[in-house]
Amino acid sequence: MEQKAINFEEKFKLFGEQWSPKIIAQMNNYQFKVVKIQDNFVWHKHDQTDEVFIIIDGEVRIDFRDSSVTLKKSEMFVIPKGIEHKPYSEFESKIILIEPEGVVNTGDNEGAMTAESDVWI
Repeated sequence: MEQKAINFEEKFKLFGEQWSPKIIAQMNNYQFKVVKIQDNFVWHKHDQTDEVFIIIDGEVRIDFRDSSVTLKKSEMFVIPKGIEHKPYSEFESKIILIEPEGVVNTGDNEGAMTAESDVWI
């Protein structure tokens, strides 16, 4: 087994598209994904799992039906399972997501913004 650290900056340089999470590591059945986002996403929820957002660069607002939370660089937030939410970023932001293997980025709202699953970089 090769022993090499994972560098977030290097991983983010490997792709340009937004709203398309890329897997960079797996621990048990949890995947660590890098994703670039900008503008609005779709309202969605994940009925079976919580979802972790870690902001590497930028600022992200996560809207809920009755409130919102704004996350800045070096902050994280856990969205509990079953809670409908919609991420938004005025400018491009870089995020790490932590979620179980096989989670669809659009949760219960599959459509045009649903990304291909299980893409490793």
